[in-house]
Amino acid sequence: MNDQILYLLYILSFVIGSIVGLVFSYKKYTEPFITRNIDLVALILAIIGWMLALNNSLITIIPSYVSITIGVFLIAMVIGMRPGYGRYETIIGFVLAGIIWILGTVIL
Repeated sequence: MNDQILYLLYILSFVIGSIVGLVFSYKKYTEPFITRNIDLVALILAIIGWMLALNNSLITIIPSYVSITIGVFLIAMVIGMRPGYGRYETIIGFVLAGIIWILGTVIL
């Protein structure tokens, strides 16, 4: 597939994911800002998204551009939440996916 089409697909996935995440968080949360709570749904989305985006070479069942697109969409949902939400979930998902990426690179 052409690289420019793939980049456009990733950008569209990020923009749509950000909009969906913002709408989802405004419907779910009524408080303007929460500092200490970790949302379980956002944490699961962030972990799955970062795993799909960073570790696409380890997933051989689906093509890499599909896993990256889905991963970017899920990451954008968490990043695109209301201001103050999704920070810890994003960091935890990135760290876990980074550890698995490093282990997969060293072992393989």
